[in-house]
Amino acid sequence: MAILIRIATPADLPAINAIYNHYVACSTCTYQVEPSTDQERRQWYDAHDGLHPITVAEVDGQVVAWGSLSRFHPRAAYDRTVEDSLYVHHEWQRKGFGRAVLEDLISRARELGHHTVIAIISADQIASVAIHRALGFETVGDMKEVGFKFGRWLDIVYMQLML
Repeated sequence: MAILIRIATPADLPAINAIYNHYVACSTCTYQVEPSTDQERRQWYDAHDGLHPITVAEVDGQVVAWGSLSRFHPRAAYDRTVEDSLYVHHEWQRKGFGRAVLEDLISRARELGHHTVIAIISADQIASVAIHRALGFETVGDMKEVGFKFGRWLDIVYMQLML
């Protein structure tokens, strides 16, 4: 099974949104509680640029995962700090796509001259914490009960990779 990781295009937005909205409805890996509309997804896409890429992983022409590097904070002093996002289609999990996308994002972050990558992960997302740790991220902070979804309070873990 050959995987192609490439820069996302507007044509990929429906697949990206479908993958993401599944997790909005079914998971604590995002604290968003309402599905993203097509317009919101397009605005998100347009907010990314050459220093903040969105990528997709494709198998036989089908988008099976996506990732992005986003601005960590709007103030200029944070310009070389990025936040990663990573989502794998729920039917394609545990096949190495998440790791491949995150490895690619880390490589792109280095090539683009970023200094550090931040991951903000729901503490109950053990697999996400593990994949970040396996690729060199370190836990730099925990916040208790900052999100409320599915009738319960949720903790987050801040992880960081120095490039």
